[in-house]
Order: sequence, then structure tokens, then C-alpha cells
Amino acid sequence: MGKPKLLVVDDEADLIAELAPLLTRAGYQVVSAGDPLQALRRIEDEQPDLIILDVLMPGMDGREVLRRLRHSQNWIPIILLTRVGSPGERAHGLQEGADDYLNKPFDPMELIARIEAVLRRTRQGSMGLSGFPRLASGDLSLNRQTRQASLAGKVLPLTARAFGILERLMLQPTEVVGRERLLDEVWGWAYPVQTRAVDIRVAELRKFLQDDPAHPTFIETVVGQGYRFIGPVEGRL
Repeated sequence: MGKPKLLVVDDEADLIAELAPLLTRAGYQVVSAGDPLQALRRIEDEQPDLIILDVLMPGMDGREVLRRLRHSQNWIPIILLTRVGSPGERAHGLQEGADDYLNKPFDPMELIARIEAVLRRTRQGSMGLSGFPRLASGDLSLNRQTRQASLAGKVLPLTARAFGILERLMLQPTEVVGRERLLDEVWGWAYPVQTRAVDIRVAELRKFLQDDPAHPTFIETVVGQGYRFIGPVEGRL
């Protein structure tokens, strides 16, 4: 098996110049594009295994590139990069089919970890879970469009934060997600809350899911690290 090929799309030439050698040393082939139109041509010509895509670019932005690819049933894994850190912005990107999201500025080693995680999740299928409007695990169903979850056909009265945590965990089943990351992605950096808020919403989820933390069916606590969704998850249209 050859080295995975990454396409880095960003209008900041300095960022590409910094990332390309780092990703090459990490064992990847790296190609780049400086604008969205060039990116679309590169995707067709290079057939990358994963795209690192900046959101905020002049003209057509990264999310429009994402929408075009998903509309054409192209499910190449995509990690979005942006300086806009609101939970709404992140949620829109994930709902439109992004596989992960990273805010600028970021630690390059975290980007490598995200790349490895996304490639692991998508290696066995052509379409990641983020491309589906509904997720299911046993009797649990999550509708990402209506923002409702149900268990055995009964709608669960979840708060928006609890739903956001459940969605985030189900999008990356078996992967441990830290409290800080859940706090950042579901609440957003502007909210002055502590990680205890995550634990409270997880307790809310467990109550409605009837999930025993000692013998969980859905959400497992990984001591000192965070939470992970342990049930098998399938995407549904």
C-alpha cells in the first residue's frame, strides 16, 4: 500500500509551506492548491485520500467546495480549517459532510492526529458518517436535521448541548473525545464554562438513554481522557 495522498487547500502560502514538509515527514504524499477552483481541478487530477480545506478563502469558500463534492457523491474525507470558532459554524460544516474540524491557529501534531483518525474511520467505506442526515445504533436514532434523538421510537427531551455531545460522539464511534474538545466544539470558546458542564450533559444523556455508566451500552467514560460512543453506528438517509 502506497503512502496516503493529502491535498492541502489554503490561500495562505506560508501555511502550506509549513505544513507540506511536516506532513511529508509524517509519511504522507502532499499536494496543494491555493484557491478553491484550483482545488477542484487538483481533486480530479490527483485523487487524494484526504483533503485539508481552509474555509475562509476569497471567492468561493471552502464550504462551497465541500458542498459541491458531496452533491456530486464524492466522499473523499475532508478536514476543515477556519478561524471562525463558533459551534454553529462547526455544526454546519459537519452537517454538510465534513469529517472533522480544526480551528486556526492549531498544533500541527493535532492535525496529524486528526488526519490519522479520519483515515482510520473512512478506510473501510466510501462515505463517512458525517455525510448522513440520520445516525442509528440499535434502538437509538439521531436525526441531525430535526435535531431530535429517539430511543425505541420515543423522542428524547434532550437539551441542545446534550444532543450536540451525542451527535459528536456518534460521528466518531470508538474514538475517545476529551472533555475540553467537547466543551470547545459544543459550547464554543466564548462560553465561560468548565468541563464539569460536559459531565452534567453526559449524565443527562445517560438518564434518557437508560445507559448504566458501570455497564454502558452507548457512552463509556475513559478515565482521565473523556468519553466515547461504544455502540456500532450506521448512517441512514
